[in-house]
Amino acid sequence: MKANHLAGNHRAQRPQFLNHAVLLAVLLAGLPRASATAQETNTAAAQPPDQKTAEKGPPLPLHQIEGNGGIFSTLSAYIVNPPRNGEIVGRPAVGFAFVDIGQGRNLEAFTVTESPWSRVELGFALDRLDLGDLPAAAGVPNLQDEVDLYNFNGRVQILKEGEFDQKWLPAITAGAHFKYNDTRAELDKALGGALTAIGVKHDDGVDFTLYGSKMLTFLPRPVLVELGGRATEAAHIGLLGFTSDYSFVFEGNVVVFVTDSIALAAEYRQKPNDYTRIGEVIKPEDDWWTIDAAYVVNSHLTLAAGYGHFGGILNHEANGVWGITTKYEF
Repeated sequence: MKANHLAGNHRAQRPQFLNHAVLLAVLLAGLPRASATAQETNTAAAQPPDQKTAEKGPPLPLHQIEGNGGIFSTLSAYIVNPPRNGEIVGRPAVGFAFVDIGQGRNLEAFTVTESPWSRVELGFALDRLDLGDLPAAAGVPNLQDEVDLYNFNGRVQILKEGEFDQKWLPAITAGAHFKYNDTRAELDKALGGALTAIGVKHDDGVDFTLYGSKMLTFLPRPVLVELGGRATEAAHIGLLGFTSDYSFVFEGNVVVFVTDSIALAAEYRQKPNDYTRIGEVIKPEDDWWTIDAAYVVNSHLTLAAGYGHFGGILNHEANGVWGITTKYEF
């Protein structure tokens, strides 16, 4: 359920561009080689030094559109590309996602992560959402034609999967995510202060996340289950802007490893919808769900594609979006 308490100083709106989340779901699918134990899927760095393998592990988790390890719009408790083979510092990973939202609108995400230690992941993402015909619909045709959202992320793995020789333990990771929208103020001014009036008052905000991941290996094929909670002020993940109150929402995903290189994934992300709509120009935000498929090309590269349902995105419905995503680990 959505809880609109916890008034905070960070505000955020979740741009429905998260439709791209569909793509990230595909990324998690990159866990295809998860036929190994859950601890192994979290890369060799999670093993004692004398047990580390000489070869690089599978490139998972993938990058989600906000620059974290995950699927497309939801996260994973696993850390991306941590140090391996005795390395002091982990190597970076880069990614790109493209989502066709429809009505001439697209979402692009440029992502990069670096995990300096086995339990720490730092990430950045630039998300660009095309506004399509929104400026004309709002009566301001000379308005900018895109929104830019900058995401700065820091995540710490509190508990490794199977730690303390307890195979039933899930991986648990907590994160803080600073977001900055550099076009909200201009859009608000062009709309005569309409965004501020409906509660989208701020250009920046901070999300807080807590995720758990568990690989189930007793089934015919490995299945990864990931559940999380998010405290956020964002509207459309921040693509629209940020409110003054925190909402607590739930999200998660399930990944089935069909083969060692192909995975199918499904994800769900609850949205707060903590602002007042403006007719058909700024519609309320809806929860997202996606279905994805991923292919692990090799130990460095993963490709994925997906289909998603995202409901109202600004002035249009986006109930049948598609996207592609890729991630490369050095």
